[in-house]
Amino acid sequence: MQYLYELFSSSDNPNSLGAKFRAKRLATFEKLFFETLGNQTQIRILDVGGTDYFWKNSLVPNHPGVTITLLNLHLEESSHPNILAQQGDATDLRNFEKDSFDLVFSNSVIEHLYTLEYQQKMAAEIQRVGKHYFIQTPYKYFPIEAHYALPFAQFLPKSLVYSILTKTRLSRLKRWEPKAAQQYLDEIRLLDKIEMGELFPAAKILEEKAWGLTKSLTAHTLG
Repeated sequence: MQYLYELFSSSDNPNSLGAKFRAKRLATFEKLFFETLGNQTQIRILDVGGTDYFWKNSLVPNHPGVTITLLNLHLEESSHPNILAQQGDATDLRNFEKDSFDLVFSNSVIEHLYTLEYQQKMAAEIQRVGKHYFIQTPYKYFPIEAHYALPFAQFLPKSLVYSILTKTRLSRLKRWEPKAAQQYLDEIRLLDKIEMGELFPAAKILEEKAWGLTKSLTAHTLG
């Protein structure tokens, strides 16, 4: 049972499926990153919604000249000298000038903005402050909804999903706290390929595959 619990837990658990997909995604990102920016003497990265933990097994923070700024609504903790933390809003980066960063990075954040309007604002700000970007999000039409690990939950009535989350252990083998379940149901708006292309018209759209199906989408200008 413990093995199954860890397998279907969130990607912060190193033994989870999510963590394995994240590690593979990180390897893809690093390859593109070093090909594109590796020769620069200074590399400024803005990680929108990022954590110190995400970069723990990455080569990027230790690369000479790299500075990573974590931007969140709350102040994240950082134990790495090249990773800084700052409070801010992904939809309003007015404190940063155009092209302030060599790269804007974001992993599974843009789908948490409630509405398309806020997603458009985040995308516009990313493209304004970043010379390059790498923005990942779960794919709307992957059969297993990424946040709940439930089949086709994104197409079910929210009231039904709320009941499943709070009254059963079908989602990640646990019962969700009612407040957390409602928060996720309110804020998550998954994106499809057309919308990602419209949000980031200059980007290449990278499709991450799982079992032959597109699991997540990444809009990027690296490589």
